[in-house]
Amino acid sequence: MTRRDFASAVVLSAGVAGSPPPPSASPVKPPALREGDTVALLTPATGIADPGQLSAAAAAIRSFGLQPRLGAHVGKQLGYLGGSIDERLDDLHAAFRDPDIRGIFCIRGGYGCAQLLDRIDYSLIRSHPKIFVGYSDITALHLAIHRQTGLVTFHGPVLIFKGGTAHFTEYTVRWYRRALFDKAPLGRLENPPSHPISAVRAGVAQGQLVGGNLTLIASLMGTPYEIDTRGALLFAEEIDEQPYRIDRMLTQLRLAGKLAGASGVVFGECVSCDSGSCPPEFTPSLSAAEVIGEIVGKLAAPSIAGLAIGHTEDQLTLPVGVHAALDAAKGELTIDESAVS
Repeated sequence: MTRRDFASAVVLSAGVAGSPPPPSASPVKPPALREGDTVALLTPATGIADPGQLSAAAAAIRSFGLQPRLGAHVGKQLGYLGGSIDERLDDLHAAFRDPDIRGIFCIRGGYGCAQLLDRIDYSLIRSHPKIFVGYSDITALHLAIHRQTGLVTFHGPVLIFKGGTAHFTEYTVRWYRRALFDKAPLGRLENPPSHPISAVRAGVAQGQLVGGNLTLIASLMGTPYEIDTRGALLFAEEIDEQPYRIDRMLTQLRLAGKLAGASGVVFGECVSCDSGSCPPEFTPSLSAAEVIGEIVGKLAAPSIAGLAIGHTEDQLTLPVGVHAALDAAKGELTIDESAVS
């Protein structure tokens, strides 16, 4: 499916019972980064043992004028994990506790963040607010930290991408810097010229930005960390999921009451969701865009699709938990609240 095809689909959401802090609570904003700051590089999900890749991740951070410090257990692997639960927790807690660390960057996603959620010291995080960045499996940490502490975190690039590279495009670098170093609100977000945004349902909406990877959003349903979408603007993205699996996840969210009353929704990339072969029982398949359109089409809320978020080379950095406004007819998402102090 091309980007233009996918830009015809969207996800809508609404909320269920919340846990502290409620959506109306004032967000906790971390201090903005400054050149020369020391930041932690962690692997809270899948690990990376290749010294060359770790060096590339550190070099990427230095290119922003920051000083990287690897977590004590970074480089370890336990099967598909970046070390044991205790080791990954120790690195996360140590980074938030250390007064010399000004930001926390996830080197990669993969799988494993959800294992940490019921053992994280959220009071530590709440009392030591810092920049925290990542996406994909890191969604589990974004959602849990947002619900339990109110800290604004950043859905943005990890440091090692597919193929083991640490390359950032000029577009990605520009929005990364604006989100993490600049105290002014991000303002109106702009996609690359070759990457159109489509209005799915006209209208205007506003609310706190919440969201992340669709699989992780669905996987946390029924837990204390599930997404709270009451009055929020939901954003979602996905990769390598067949259309029937997207159908399953969206249906789960609909049945859970998450798709009934959101103020509005933005869907980003759905990379390789129409490639590969479906099981025979699911052939012929609907496209991912058709699945999303069928489920979302019965809902009434302003919505757009095609924002440059997710598993795509050109990637925006979105602050989770700040106020934003959506004008779907214009295809515009505007972040009108500062994300850092």
